[in-house]
Amino acid sequence: MKYKNPALTPEERAADLLSIMTLEEKVAQIDILRGVEYSTIPHKLNHCSVDRNSDINYDKFEKTVGDRGIGFIHDSYTVPAVFNKFQRYLVEKTRLGIPCIFTGEALHGISFPGACVFPVPLGLAASFNRELVNKTGKAIGAETRALGMQEILAPNLDVAREPRWGRVEETFGEDTYLCSEMGYAIITGEQKNGEISRDDAVITEPKHYCIHGMPENGINCATARVGKREIEQCYLPVFETAITKAGAYNVMSCYNNIDSEVVLTSEYYLTDVLRGRYGMKGYVRADWGSITRLVTAHRTAANHVDAICDSINAGLDMQGCLDYTPEFWEETLLKLVREGRITEKRIDDAVRSVLEMKFRLGLFEKPYTDEKKFESVVRCDEHKKIALDGARQAMTLLENDGILPLEKKYKKIALVGPSANRQRIGGYSSVPEGYEIKSLCYELKEMLGEEVEILHSSGCGIPKGVQAVLKEDGQPHLVEVYDEDESGSIEDAVKVASESDLVIFVGGDNNFTSGEGNDRSSLVLPGKQRELILEVAKTGKPLIIVLENGRAVDLTEEIKVANAILVSWFGGEFGARAIAETLLGKNNPAGRVPVSFPADSNRIPCYYSILPNHTEMMFEGERGARYPFGYGLSYTEFEYSNLVITKTGRNNFTVKADIKNIGKADGDEVVQLYINDVVSSVVTPLKLLKGFERISLKAGETKTVEFKLDFDSFKLLNKKYEWVVEEGEFEIMIGSASNDIRLSETVNV
Repeated sequence: MKYKNPALTPEERAADLLSIMTLEEKVAQIDILRGVEYSTIPHKLNHCSVDRNSDINYDKFEKTVGDRGIGFIHDSYTVPAVFNKFQRYLVEKTRLGIPCIFTGEALHGISFPGACVFPVPLGLAASFNRELVNKTGKAIGAETRALGMQEILAPNLDVAREPRWGRVEETFGEDTYLCSEMGYAIITGEQKNGEISRDDAVITEPKHYCIHGMPENGINCATARVGKREIEQCYLPVFETAITKAGAYNVMSCYNNIDSEVVLTSEYYLTDVLRGRYGMKGYVRADWGSITRLVTAHRTAANHVDAICDSINAGLDMQGCLDYTPEFWEETLLKLVREGRITEKRIDDAVRSVLEMKFRLGLFEKPYTDEKKFESVVRCDEHKKIALDGARQAMTLLENDGILPLEKKYKKIALVGPSANRQRIGGYSSVPEGYEIKSLCYELKEMLGEEVEILHSSGCGIPKGVQAVLKEDGQPHLVEVYDEDESGSIEDAVKVASESDLVIFVGGDNNFTSGEGNDRSSLVLPGKQRELILEVAKTGKPLIIVLENGRAVDLTEEIKVANAILVSWFGGEFGARAIAETLLGKNNPAGRVPVSFPADSNRIPCYYSILPNHTEMMFEGERGARYPFGYGLSYTEFEYSNLVITKTGRNNFTVKADIKNIGKADGDEVVQLYINDVVSSVVTPLKLLKGFERISLKAGETKTVEFKLDFDSFKLLNKKYEWVVEEGEFEIMIGSASNDIRLSETVNV
């Protein structure tokens, strides 16, 4: 049989295998099941994981897959020995011996209990460091493949323009260029530049194609009301870069509709754009439960059979696991083909993409994973170093009156707030097993020793959610439920603060106030955190605010009382250590906000590239952000000079500038290049990011930064929806933030 010949191409092997498959075997290859449901011992810490000593429920597994096989197995985070049991059945007990692909969530580390936890993508984006993000991707790919999984449902390439949306933490921020660059960096790291047959590489599945980060009211899965030009200029380019440049094979479709057109049933988005324009080689997977929404939410299908029919005919290749049981999915597809509502050719196209991927992965030659190697790969010293470096580089300083870095004069420090003694690591994360994630309270005590006394009181918790209770008059009332392990009261925290020389508040979000499905109507710190901050501020002691958060925050009142504000985002397992190092001056912060922070919760949207208007004023004040995209402070200062722009081609320029560290501390600077199309045929933003570099400079050192600009740097989508560079003036701006331009010059293109 030709398909077993490794000398042939994946395309040739897939064609041969497809030619001898029954229709039943075909539809099984575009199906997926949850491994935890077919295991004998679920993991005690994670309902999506399987204990490393588990066996397979062979009777149940055989009843489901028979001798047909299955395309994918998800939710079975475990060790290779268990994965190999599933795979051995599929290779040895099914008619054609087709191995499955094991999939996993890995937004900032594979969700295996005990895996390394890296900063959330929003924190990685704050680093503005492509190399760091690429290294993180390499580490994630290595850990995932060593465990026995070959595919990750990541990265999240949504452009996050709606700060109330809970999934902002999963993204690389609000800017198209930044998201594209970071997406490229992490995909090429995870896929090892396309060498996916390697034992340290995985295939990626960028999501949520193609507009999910601008939902109405910030509600997850809500309609995205955006225009055609905005779609083409702001959202699609990120996925285009991922597929055509980074080499991503597959995508996961979004839940929502774009101006009433449901992406899941859009032949234009799933077929014309993905396969026709971008030449995507792999498959399109539905997000979990999204097909059912065609019936329950969008109401574009009368029943679930119609929903499956409409989505498959539009270009969807497989379900996402939580839509339907394998039995219903496969039986429905068989029924639809036999009735002529779906052609067998359409099924063949979907199956072919799956089979080709399995051949590219080398699964037919090496279906089993080394059962010992993972022990030296998962959470190894190298990966922990990358995670710590990521947390350090994500540190973003918003305010500082000179109190940071801390001087040695403070002998008694009060740590208050719900995260002072508990490090928050973000959603879609590994569950730590076999090690403990240290808190800031622990890390500061370790670093300061007995010379400084650390006092602690949480003061309040962070809400876990709300529950309905009845008042005496019978009317429902919503009551917040707080972190169960947080004790103390605001009064206790005030007492501790009053006895100290300095107060450090640590708070922000948890997995209930940020993350998937955790959308908000306000960006004020959840629960009683603002009240706690204002009360401890009344003691008159110096106050530093540290935020572990997954989105922008309304800091209207906090900035009035804080001497410094440091944002660490969700820093992963070493977030607390990076915070402590930054407070003490061992790490000079250079992170930049990848999402603009609004002046208050009501002045949104506030992303920096919003189209210009005749006025920026509201009755309550300016519309603009308090901390715009790209903003961040340092413990040192940088001087920009010697801007030189050289034309090298029709639309090509080289831009150089000198950056000097004129302060007393060594530090990093994030140099940003923006372009303004001065006069254009369609309305354009006043500035768009088109280049950035993070550089390290010792005190007194000067470095020259160079940028290359080309057609893509200047192009716009004109009135005929053609990509063109319009002749005229363009302003080239170099600065430290979108609102801090240091050098500029106008060129004619």
